[in-house]
Amino acid sequence: MTLDTKEFDETVKYTGIGSEHSNFLAEKSIKEEAVLDMDKLSEITEIEDLEKALEGVKSELSEYYDSKTGIDSSLTNSAKKDLEPMIKFYKGYIADAINLKKELPEGAPSPTFVDYENVDGTTTSLEDLKGKYTYIDVWATWCGPCKAEIPSLKVLEKEYHEKNIQFVSLSVDDDRSHGGSWDQAREDWKTMIADKELGGIQLFAPKGWQSQFVRDYKINGIPRFILIDPNGNVVSPDAPRPSSEKLVELFNSLSI
Repeated sequence: MTLDTKEFDETVKYTGIGSEHSNFLAEKSIKEEAVLDMDKLSEITEIEDLEKALEGVKSELSEYYDSKTGIDSSLTNSAKKDLEPMIKFYKGYIADAINLKKELPEGAPSPTFVDYENVDGTTTSLEDLKGKYTYIDVWATWCGPCKAEIPSLKVLEKEYHEKNIQFVSLSVDDDRSHGGSWDQAREDWKTMIADKELGGIQLFAPKGWQSQFVRDYKINGIPRFILIDPNGNVVSPDAPRPSSEKLVELFNSLSI
């Protein structure tokens, strides 16, 4: 096996007996990621258009799997079996985002929160954050994709430190994910903030997933990113991730 550690998925290659099957699995992952382009799909604003786009994705991936005639059929059959559930998941996820943007369109007053706990023991309300754009990262200590965004978020915080924006990280850690203990959830939250040297405004949602602000934004999966304007109005209820070039484009369009 050979690879470039900086671009593992894109460069990994296998050699030897049966290597074609391992290479297929590696190539399959890259193919699916390219075809299911979330930046592109997230720009869709109507459910009918989403359905058409995903039908195209399904057709392209089906043809790709069928073209791999030299690969163990158990691998290609498994890929084809998993295709429909995968498309169904993306349809539901993106459809929720489309509906959310209709329920909370740009310019609508943002749902609010009051006296959420800061990591230093003080409290912050959304009202306190008016006057600047507010980019909110809804996350949890156990969430792998959330933690994967931390390096990019740190870069943004540094680059926009003197700009008209503030960065808020809102934890939805709760008792269920921390051995049935809210105290343990808070302790694990504070420990990760210290260990990862997290900056910005670090808040703890008082009821986790059931916190009203989280429910008002219909957050069922994380990470979720929200952008609010200086007047407390919604810019995007489902903003691009820190690692996405789309986020910088959005910031630039707002002259932040």
